[in-house]
Amino acid sequence: MAKTIQAIRGMNDILPDQSPAWQYVEGVLREVAAAYTYQEIRMPMLESTDLFKRSIGEVTDIVEKEMYTFDDRNGDSLTLRPEGTASCVRAGNEHGLLYNQIQRLWYMGPMFRHERPQKGRYRQFHQFGVEAFGMEGPDSDAEVILLSARLWQAFGIGEQVELQLNSLASNEARARYRDALREFLRAHESELDEDSKRRLDTNVLRVLDSKSPETQAVLANAPKLSEYWDDASREHFEGLCKRLDAAGVKYVLNERLVRGLDYYNRTVFEWVTTELGAQGTVCAGGRYDGLVEQLGGKATPAVGFAMGIERLVLLLASQNKIPAHNAVDVYAIALTEAAELNAPAVAEKLRSQSQGLKVQLHCGQQNMKKKLARADKSGAEYALIIRDNDFELKHLRDREQEDVIAASLEAVVAHLTQRS
Repeated sequence: MAKTIQAIRGMNDILPDQSPAWQYVEGVLREVAAAYTYQEIRMPMLESTDLFKRSIGEVTDIVEKEMYTFDDRNGDSLTLRPEGTASCVRAGNEHGLLYNQIQRLWYMGPMFRHERPQKGRYRQFHQFGVEAFGMEGPDSDAEVILLSARLWQAFGIGEQVELQLNSLASNEARARYRDALREFLRAHESELDEDSKRRLDTNVLRVLDSKSPETQAVLANAPKLSEYWDDASREHFEGLCKRLDAAGVKYVLNERLVRGLDYYNRTVFEWVTTELGAQGTVCAGGRYDGLVEQLGGKATPAVGFAMGIERLVLLLASQNKIPAHNAVDVYAIALTEAAELNAPAVAEKLRSQSQGLKVQLHCGQQNMKKKLARADKSGAEYALIIRDNDFELKHLRDREQEDVIAASLEAVVAHLTQRS
């Protein structure tokens, strides 16, 4: 017997019993994005490696350790996209969507990072993201945060997530802070974890979100980024906070929140939860005013966020917030030879006359008892028993009241009976 082929580690199948949850989540995401007049953009999964090196930063963990990169037959270096913002900016530049224009865009699809697989964090994972271009004020920051907050309300998990905010200020202010932080950490280098020591020369701001308790103890006395904010950055951040206050959105200031990508400036934010263990971030984003120009376009302000759909599905499941789903409404059973010949046409009439009705037709030769057992196992609310010139609607689930489906079905059955 030939050896069976398994899925690649960290790249998971979404099975039929899991798909309804994903379809529900994706539907809500689309509806809320449309309510804010964001339009869908679809980018390819494969991009030039240089796109991510120039945008994410060559000394980030993603570029150094996690990207799926290879040379194609022409010798070009290609990478499976590890995130969506850079691809969205590339597409906007290429097709003339960004310069001197306002664009509100959203996307959804698979991303790829070679990480250690763990619950809610896989090597092929899926993200929903929004990107707003051409608006530089704090009102656009507030809009994308309000959009994300509305998602939590739509899913019924507003109490399970917390918004954390920070500002990375301008590039000049951040550079001054970076120098001060590096000088402070050099004086305590022996107390830092090895990863943080390495980051002193490559990306010192990432030391702020180290998971090492010893490093966090050192950081308790480190200089704060807010002490280095310039006036314009402070005004921008205060304007954002005032708008969130007016909208009733609660948040906490987290001065160690820096995000792991080099292109962010000014506002950064994360939505975090305590319901998923160590994997607490379910949505993250911020402002990236320099990225469009960095990737060859004209200077364009921008802000956005992305959320992992796997983690969102897990969070919703943990709170019992995924609606029940029946794959089958009606299970049609033919009892006679003549009825079997006519059953496909009857099932088609049911689907045509009751829009959205999910009808499964029994296939195969079995006795009545086994057919009804199949009907029950399907999860259908009703079995439609078809005889030569007779139709019987059998209720398979206990209910106190007949629902709209039942009334619609009975009307169709009455119609079928009159036609037979």
